[in-house]
Amino acid sequence: MSGYHRYLPPMASPRSLNGSVIALVGASGGLGRALDRTLTDRGAALVRANRSGDGAEGPIDVVVDVRSPNAGQLIVDTANERAGRLDGVVVAAGVVAFGDVATADDVIIEELMLTNSMGPLWIAKRTHDALAASKGFFVNVSGMIADTPMPGMAAYAASKAAAAAALTSLRKEWRRERIDVLDARPPHTETGLVTRALDGSAPTMPKGLEPTEVAERIVAAIEARQSQILPDEFD
Repeated sequence: MSGYHRYLPPMASPRSLNGSVIALVGASGGLGRALDRTLTDRGAALVRANRSGDGAEGPIDVVVDVRSPNAGQLIVDTANERAGRLDGVVVAAGVVAFGDVATADDVIIEELMLTNSMGPLWIAKRTHDALAASKGFFVNVSGMIADTPMPGMAAYAASKAAAAAALTSLRKEWRRERIDVLDARPPHTETGLVTRALDGSAPTMPKGLEPTEVAERIVAAIEARQSQILPDEFD
């Protein structure tokens, strides 16, 4: 069509993490510790958060229970006390359980949904204003299970798929405020989570990815301002 020019939005410049203040939720997990090393290697200052208060690469700065709606506010308050701002949030906290829904304990199903679905959503809600002020980023690790539910993992898959769906909506809601939202969906990773299942035993699985390589891929995606990392992008 004569005189028609298709509008193409400008490419966002890469994000530098050097000097940024990043909350790492689930800092003591296998992936959390790998993310800690990768982010600090990039020059980020971390606000480490977890439920137990220990077990991380460095000292835990704030003890939070992601099942609580106020967890995100505690993170924001701690970041403001330390640095006066919050540039990013990475949620690598989660729980797993195995077994058929028909025989699963109701409390186990509730725990999966509260931790894996509601947890990231509560944190996103409470950290929104701080991230809008810094034009920062929010990352959640939902995992491959969000795309490929398996027998014996229905409740776990539902909890991760719900989180992935929430991030898709958040990405659109927060776009005008220039908050990057990243959903990471790595395949099975050797974090040791399956050995700490709330219930049941994990099915036989092939050897998973190393946490270090998954962490490197996630951090590279943050720097590149990606919105998703699909399972086959971790190869």
